[in-house]
Amino acid sequence: MNTDETIRHWLYLLQPISLDEMSGIKLMNRTDTKFVTSKAKLAELLELTQGKYFAQQIDGLRIANYRTTYWDTPGHLFYLEHHNGRQPRQKIRIRTYMDSAMTFLEVKTKNNHGRTKKKRISVPSQELPEVLQAGGSPFIQGLTGQTFDDILPTVQNQFQRITLVNYGKTERLTIDFNVRFHNFETDADAQTGDLVIIELKRDGNVYSPILELLRQLRIKPHGFSKYCIGSAMTNGNLKNNNFKFKMITLRKFTGFPFRVPPKS
Repeated sequence: MNTDETIRHWLYLLQPISLDEMSGIKLMNRTDTKFVTSKAKLAELLELTQGKYFAQQIDGLRIANYRTTYWDTPGHLFYLEHHNGRQPRQKIRIRTYMDSAMTFLEVKTKNNHGRTKKKRISVPSQELPEVLQAGGSPFIQGLTGQTFDDILPTVQNQFQRITLVNYGKTERLTIDFNVRFHNFETDADAQTGDLVIIELKRDGNVYSPILELLRQLRIKPHGFSKYCIGSAMTNGNLKNNNFKFKMITLRKFTGFPFRVPPKS
């Protein structure tokens, strides 16, 4: 089997869990820890999770498809707040769950204590007129002070996601791969090769079975913002000095074809 086939093999050996069964694990006010690795390591991790984790399954599918559009000010306020390490900081995005065609307008806020809060409303689609009709501007204005008159779409990504839940149902693990970016400002595209982004989501510092497995595989915590890295990859005019070391490190242990675009 090739790596993708091995991932699917171990994934479909896990016990399934439905959305209804996961309803009590929303973790909307949570701590997030991210890890970055390769598809080969992911296959090993899924083998180790046997008997410890459920795999989310919707209509028989365990690999979900997502499309997300990030919105920012013309001066890239949200990107720069993250780049400069400011807390609290926010991001505005519209995310479509492509297998179900459900779409949400979301505001993510990371506070001074490292906790992430996400608030969202359902919208008919990613088309701006429909977002506005669903109350998008007052929603984001109440949380960020911005309206859709102040921001514009900057970067869109598409990716696939596996979601695992531990048997104790105290945490969720999202595993993103096959991430692709498109920049609306530069019309540039980028892909991520074998890169895998793992995010552990839990309320507080409850015991996490996955941490022991990650340590066993020498997969270490490594911050990764799909919006910021996707922006830095596809827009060489953005300030990116604080991300260069991260991008070089990612390339070393994943074989990921990161190139820091030259500034125009």
